[in-house]
Amino acid sequence: MPMDNQTTVTEFHILAFAIQAEKKTLLFFVFFFIYMTGVIGNLTIILLVSMVTNLHTPMYIFLGNLSFIDICFTTVVLPKLMDILITGRNSISFRQCLTQTYFTVFFSSTEVVLLSFMAYDRYLAICNPLSYHVLMNNEKCVIISISLWTIGCVNSFILTGFASELPFCKSTTLQQLYCDIKALENISCDNTILNSIITVEAILLVIFPFFLSLISYIKIIISILKMASRDSKRKAFSTCTSHLTVLLIFYGTISCVHMGSPSEQTRQTDQMFSVLYTAVTPMLNPLIYSLRNKEVHKALMSILHVKGTI
Repeated sequence: MPMDNQTTVTEFHILAFAIQAEKKTLLFFVFFFIYMTGVIGNLTIILLVSMVTNLHTPMYIFLGNLSFIDICFTTVVLPKLMDILITGRNSISFRQCLTQTYFTVFFSSTEVVLLSFMAYDRYLAICNPLSYHVLMNNEKCVIISISLWTIGCVNSFILTGFASELPFCKSTTLQQLYCDIKALENISCDNTILNSIITVEAILLVIFPFFLSLISYIKIIISILKMASRDSKRKAFSTCTSHLTVLLIFYGTISCVHMGSPSEQTRQTDQMFSVLYTAVTPMLNPLIYSLRNKEVHKALMSILHVKGTI
């Protein structure tokens, strides 16, 4: 349907934080600290998984994938946001916006699927320990990793392709911290097709993986409760509490960012959850895994000991 007041959009304006300049400078340093902490922490996990032979297992291969996704996701979002805070230039070209949209959708959808496979991996390890190495070996883990990256790439290509064809007649101001697919949908004057595709995508790549993770952990809890030994229960819980914590934080923040409608949330609340989703959660993931994981501790100590003796 033609739109009389539709115009050709060449750039968008990201409405980040409506605060004073002094506070924006402070926020710049806060985000810089969060970004560097997240990059260093996740890069450390990747190096440990690649260098330490004891960590060449499906669980840690998946963890290395998660760390790489977190580095890429924050790198796509935070440098541009920090540039807006320090310079005040909040414009972004149409092509740059679509590029940022593509990679944010790519990495976030890949992470959703990855987390569900990590839950399934823990289910096999705890509920089927005798056949675990047959059902989930390193070769299958690599195939799964390639598959989930492919799924994220294809999903993002489809969504961004439809987003690039949206007619914009309402505004060029994005009520978000970055170029988000939902923010583009909100300012479009005809988003019926994209809205339908997003709904299907949410069912296939958010809700379905969520229920796969939920079912896995229900079975894990039931299996642990049936264990007679207290030490066995404690050891089983310790192998999955880190991932469960990451899973809860991720789904909690992503649901707050994407599931609510504009009428249900203020812009400030939406931005707060966006900060948790795009910055804080990727920073916390390596801390959660390293603080509660003895194998990661041992791997880090072994690397530091080797470096110290050279």
